[in-house]
Amino acid sequence: MGLFQTVEQEAFRAGINPRTKQSRDWFRKKVQRMRVNRRSLMREDEIQMTSSAIPGSMAMYFYDAKNKDTLPYWDSFPLVIIVGPAEKGFYGLNLHYLPIPLRAKFLDGLMDITTDKRYNENTKFNVKYSYLNRAAKMKYFKPCFKHYLTSQVEGQFAVVPAPEWEIATFLPTAQWNGNKSQVYKDSRNKINA
Repeated sequence: MGLFQTVEQEAFRAGINPRTKQSRDWFRKKVQRMRVNRRSLMREDEIQMTSSAIPGSMAMYFYDAKNKDTLPYWDSFPLVIIVGPAEKGFYGLNLHYLPIPLRAKFLDGLMDITTDKRYNENTKFNVKYSYLNRAAKMKYFKPCFKHYLTSQVEGQFAVVPAPEWEIATFLPTAQWNGNKSQVYKDSRNKINA
């Protein structure tokens, strides 16, 4: 049994209703302490591998930042909600740039802008930059919004289906090249600017 199934069964036994504030709090506390093998996670049964960035999807992938030598920090295993195409790549919201409590608040807002409320394998986030930029409850997007180059993606994208979004959001999978405390400090400053 894979990680996603194990966590889902534990949530079910604990009487947790999916896609509620209670479930996000439960998942946040449960999965933060886990040790996760990133390559194994990408091979889970629930994960769909693809060679392209699908707008509205949540995806994990290995990334080698082009200007890594001049960046103060970067995440080489982003967890990104794909916003749309960009020059030589795509725009995405890397949730890892937010500390866990802010990530939970941002996910709450993002769950309100999905293509449907079935939360099945066809459900996507209906994210547009213009909406993110003007909606007060979306202020957490600022440090997360990144331009990724397709040429720097190593291998394929692992698409996380909607039933697994909460688990994936809180898994400790960020792979920081740089100081995580500085990342979170800078993110808070961008949100409050």
